[in-house]
Formats: sequence, C-alpha cells, structure tokens
Amino acid sequence: MRTATTVEASAGEHWSQTADFVVEAEKLGLDICWVAEAWGSDAPSALGYYAARTDRMLLGSGVIQVGTRTPVAVAQTAITLSNLSGGRFLLGLGASGPQVMEGLHGVPFAHPLARVRETVEIVHRVLDGGKLSYEGTQFTIPLPGDAVPMRLSARAEHPVPVYLAALSPAMLRLTGAVADGWLGTSFVPEGAAGAYFAHLDEGLAGAGRSREDLDVCQGAEVAFAADEDALAAMVAGRKKELAFSLGGMGSASTNFYNSAYSRQGWAEVAAEVRERWQAGDRDGAAALVTDEMVLGTTLIGTEPMVRERLRVWRDAGVDTVRLYPAGESLEDRLATLGRAIELVRETGSAS
Repeated sequence: MRTATTVEASAGEHWSQTADFVVEAEKLGLDICWVAEAWGSDAPSALGYYAARTDRMLLGSGVIQVGTRTPVAVAQTAITLSNLSGGRFLLGLGASGPQVMEGLHGVPFAHPLARVRETVEIVHRVLDGGKLSYEGTQFTIPLPGDAVPMRLSARAEHPVPVYLAALSPAMLRLTGAVADGWLGTSFVPEGAAGAYFAHLDEGLAGAGRSREDLDVCQGAEVAFAADEDALAAMVAGRKKELAFSLGGMGSASTNFYNSAYSRQGWAEVAAEVRERWQAGDRDGAAALVTDEMVLGTTLIGTEPMVRERLRVWRDAGVDTVRLYPAGESLEDRLATLGRAIELVRETGSAS
C-alpha cells in the first residue's frame, strides 16, 4: 500500500506550520499529500506553494468542489499545477454537499452526478489539447451565438490522474467508470464489499475496466495508545467528532456520511444520532456513538491493533491509505505519521 495524508492549508495556528508538516512528511517517505478545500482555504494556491517546497511527493487536490469553478477553469488549474510540479499533481474532484454549495457558494446542488460526469469529460477533452466543443445537460461550450470553439494555449506536459470523492452508490459507479482513483471515507472494511466495492465494480465492469485500473485511496485518523486505558480515553474523545459527521454534515435532508454508515450496519443508531444532533442535543448524539463505530472507521489503537487493522484494510482492497495523524503538536503528529508509514510498509510487504 502507498501512504498519503490530507492537510488543510488554513488549519493550525500558523500557515507555515502546515507547510513544515508537508515538507517533513515527504522526508518521512510519504507518497501523496492531498490538500482539502471544504469551507477553508482554497486547495490550488496551497498546492502550488507545496510543490515549490517538495521534490518527490505527489500532490493532490482533495478535493476541488465541482460547481465552484467552470470545468475549463478546473482543467487550467490541473495543467498549471501538473506542469509546475513536474507531473506530480493528482486532480481530486468532488460534488461536496448542499450546505456548502448552496449555503456558502450560492450554487445550486441539483444534478451533482451529471455535473461531476460532465466536468470530468470536459477536463479530459481540455487535457487532450484540441478545440473544445461540448454539449451536455449541465454544460454547453461554446454557448450558442457568435462564439466559436477554442483550445487552451497551455499544454499538459504530463498525465493528470483524476480521482473522485464518492460515497453514494451512483457516484461510486461513476468513479469506477471514469476515474483513475477513488477518494473514500467512512470506510469499514468489514462492510465495504456491499457498501462500496459492489458499486465501484459495477462501474468498472460497465466501462470494460478492472480493479487494477482504480487506485482505492481510503483515509482515517491514526493514533497510538500506550494501553487499554489510554485507548478508552481516545475513543471517548472521538465520539463527538463522529456525531458531527453523522448529524451535522450536509443539510437537513442530505448527509452522505450518515448514509454511508447506515449502509455498513449502523442505520438505526446513525438515524438517532442525526435526529438528536439536529435537535441541538450534541452531547446526547455523541453518547449514542459506540466504541465499535469509532474503532471500525479509524486506525486508533495500540500498535499491534493498528498493525492488524492495516492488514484488514489491505486485504479489503485498499491501495493507498490516507493517514490523519493525531497529536497536540507538529512534532507529535509527525512522530505518529512516521510510525504509521513504517507499519504500512511492513503491511504492504507482508505475504
């Protein structure tokens, strides 16, 4: 398995601290660094800066939110970052959710599947370098009138792999059909075959592709507990964070994280957590989250537990493990990341 992490450029006390983390992560041997966007800083600006500070590591947008930029602007960004980094850029795209798209950007969230599909198609056409003429349900280029098809003056000097962030069955099928990689979350390997891989494989088969054509990139927090008491404290501390994902992410009617957990065996508790969170009972929502839910979707545990969990992830079909290292300081997070990278290497080389 390859190793990756995700950072937010605006996270932490100082912008420079995140940059230092990225630079040091490369020295530890990390393979990929994804930069999140969400509702913080934009990803491409930070990626350009990190490209100048690193030499080997792949850098990806994790993710650019489709709908906040035109498809051609996305392609321009991809070409620019790929060329200036010497071919180290991975284009991660996602539909986001109605709260961010409509509540923050003022962009309708309607038809996310078609919007993502057409964006990928247009990006590929732009990367091919020809004049762009496209007519879909979401985008028409050029618009009717006097405008004529154009091509970018910039050329892609390297291949640009496209990754899609997907949780819903329909978006997973699209990922299997058109993407080079899948950026997943809320991953429980024991339930992944039905919740995720069945849909990915359907999309792959429909496009005449196989699992070898898709980089399965899954992420989770990693933290090492010295003993069972420390582990119990760690798990308790994560329950409110998970309750937020189940109850506070998305809109009142759409929460893809809640749906993903529901498909993996926790439908009843996920629904109740969401109901309490939406009613304002945050502590009550967190109290419903079980230890099993936290441990099932993270890499938290004693070192032997984390090592064994990585084997389970590998055997479930994960190609790249995206590590979110815990720690109070930069040094703590780097120490956690470094040990996790070593364990992934050991796991990847095991028979």
